[in-house]
Amino acid sequence: MVDSLCILVLLLSALTGRAQPPPSFKCASKTTCRAMVGYSPATPTTLGAIQSLFQVKNLRTLLGVNNLPLSTPPTSPVPANRTVRVPIPCRCSNGTGLSNRLPIYTVAKDDSLSKIASLYFSGLVTYHQIQAVNGIKDANLIKVGQKLWVPLPCSCDYVDAQPVVHYAHVVAPATSLDAIAAQFGTTTTNTLMTLNGITDPKKLMAGQVLDVPLKACSSSISNNSVDARMVVANGTYGFTANNCVMCKCDSANNFTLQCQPSGLKPVDWPTCPATQCPNNLSLGNYTLSSTCSRSTCAYAGYRNQTILTTLIDDNTCSESAMAPSSDEGSKMNGRWSLALALLFSQMLLIVPEIDVMCPLILRLVLN
Repeated sequence: MVDSLCILVLLLSALTGRAQPPPSFKCASKTTCRAMVGYSPATPTTLGAIQSLFQVKNLRTLLGVNNLPLSTPPTSPVPANRTVRVPIPCRCSNGTGLSNRLPIYTVAKDDSLSKIASLYFSGLVTYHQIQAVNGIKDANLIKVGQKLWVPLPCSCDYVDAQPVVHYAHVVAPATSLDAIAAQFGTTTTNTLMTLNGITDPKKLMAGQVLDVPLKACSSSISNNSVDARMVVANGTYGFTANNCVMCKCDSANNFTLQCQPSGLKPVDWPTCPATQCPNNLSLGNYTLSSTCSRSTCAYAGYRNQTILTTLIDDNTCSESAMAPSSDEGSKMNGRWSLALALLFSQMLLIVPEIDVMCPLILRLVLN
């Protein structure tokens, strides 16, 4: 039954005569940054296994981009097809962004480049791209134990003159650009079309990898700080100042970065330095100056073994007036979960390894 479905899907794909373009994100910045990819495992796995596959240095980094509690253990199960956000280091070169020499995959018995790209890395990269960056002349000749760089798509560019976190999103079947824009809630359909070079939204294909810019919080970090380019996306948290400071971003705080002492053991420092403002106000705390004004001790970066802070005055009355009501919030949540999808007939590209690709294609079509 499965084999018959596979053959049917592949025949339909051949009739359409179209294939999703290889993932390639524009990246004009001459810098490095942190980006993210949306990884959907083909089989049940764990957070620890995903951390190992992508060589994420610390589990807390993976927990932060998924907004999971710090107490979450690496053995936490991840069901098949569940999308997990994975942080990756990004480097721009020749107008394109690629993961900065990571992850490195070790070839196992019965592996093929197509299997590695499509099954193990959920279609975030093509086998042609793995072949090219590793200088492999014959895609069918790889050896057990061989180390392969898997070049994941990414970008460090600002969008509309604002810092963002670029997220590689694999398009699901029966999905429209409008639905994707509504799902992430931090971009527009026109922005997605411009970033991804799409001229006709009706030609969006299942399996296509889109560059989705995630809105980030504004901050008071000094340009002279070691972490001056730190960008935290909406709905995530991260650590800085050698693990001494934890910063989170969410719309509830008007997209302003909220930082506080992490309580973690520092990496390179013997102890975490003081995190107070000049008025002895602790980092992340505030005092009310008047009925509609408060002063908050905000994080401003770090240099050497000193954590920088600054006082920020907030107009709490105007924030309350601008904040959405609970009903409006419910409607917004509804729009996130009830975004309408359009049905497209285009299918995926035929590749030689039918036995490898069938499970992936069926998973995309039947979900």
